[in-house]
Amino acid sequence: MNPLLAKLQPYPFERLRQLFAGVTPDAAHRPISLGIGEPKHPTPPFIRDALVQGLGALAGYPATAGEPALRAAFTGWLSTRYGLELDPATQVLPVNGSREALFALAQTVVDASVSPAPVVVSPNPFYQIYEGAALLAGADTWYAPSDPARNFAVDWDSVPEDVWARTQLVYVCSPGNPTGAVMPLDEWKKLFALSDRHGFVIASDECYSEIYFRDEPPLGGLEAAAKLGRGDFRRLIALTSLSKRSNVPGLRSGFVAGDASIIKNFLLYRTYHGSAMSGAVAAASIAAWGDETHVVDNRAQYRAKFAAVTPLLEPVLDVRLPDASFYLWAGVPPGWRGDDAAFARALYAQYNVTVLPGSYLARAWQGQNPGRGRIRMALVADTAECTEAARRIVRFCQSNPGA
Repeated sequence: MNPLLAKLQPYPFERLRQLFAGVTPDAAHRPISLGIGEPKHPTPPFIRDALVQGLGALAGYPATAGEPALRAAFTGWLSTRYGLELDPATQVLPVNGSREALFALAQTVVDASVSPAPVVVSPNPFYQIYEGAALLAGADTWYAPSDPARNFAVDWDSVPEDVWARTQLVYVCSPGNPTGAVMPLDEWKKLFALSDRHGFVIASDECYSEIYFRDEPPLGGLEAAAKLGRGDFRRLIALTSLSKRSNVPGLRSGFVAGDASIIKNFLLYRTYHGSAMSGAVAAASIAAWGDETHVVDNRAQYRAKFAAVTPLLEPVLDVRLPDASFYLWAGVPPGWRGDDAAFARALYAQYNVTVLPGSYLARAWQGQNPGRGRIRMALVADTAECTEAARRIVRFCQSNPGA
């Protein structure tokens, strides 16, 4: 067996299952889960129709690079959303959801033959695929914490210079999971300067880019590069998907875009990896990327939920409206002394509401776990269910001021 597998830690939802083992929630309350970030809004009918109409493509093998119409759909959306003009032949590739691409990209980029061992830097807290991808690529990991005092911006300045010198890949997530923070242009400028100095690749995870609460949409990595005169997108790959934008998590469809030289090598890797997108999925994807009406409606539904839920929770939890994404990243009441796992377990037992302990989404690093004392709530169900969950959390906090 690959010995690197032994370095992987249990996935957060496996840890949550273990935390809840032996707990029988109060049957007076129907279960409500805010634990998993799985979109629950209905899939738009026109996307389903396009998928069915594309089933004839199942008779042939799909091209790993995707058909020209699919790649044109990607670049068309990038033009509409960000005002960018990318070459559909060399600067975009279809992927089977951003999750598999985030993993596979590390296997393409990281050179584990060097000494000392290469480093992959990620935010902390973070999406656990970043860590698994780094470890299985043979790299060491370094976790840059988010700063609550700066709206949970990642503290890139906390990474030592000798670590940057070994870094080959940096994962960023903007809008962030779980914090909902969006990277401003100045932060991108700092990261690009570090990339120029040390030669590392930036993988920008942007799967939440279309769920936002301000008037201005979140800045994307490619957009930031263009604004800063980096129109060749050197050492930058942006990754996005339809799962959250179009409510099709089961479609497993997304794309990567950016540096043509990295895209070329990523295509080579994927050709051997066997990661071609089904022609039927491609047909549905073309339809989805070409329509914005359903995206506006989807965003309006999330805005309504957050407008209803956030004010309810503010008196009992340390919580604020995020920049974007569909998560609330909330601090537990002081009486719980930062024990987010105990809070989540007791809430589940008494009110049958599932939230994810923040410490499960981070690593204890340099003496502290930056997720400790926080919980992540995914407002993916409908407004009524999310509001009911919030009311139960309020009652729980009022009757359980501390552990």
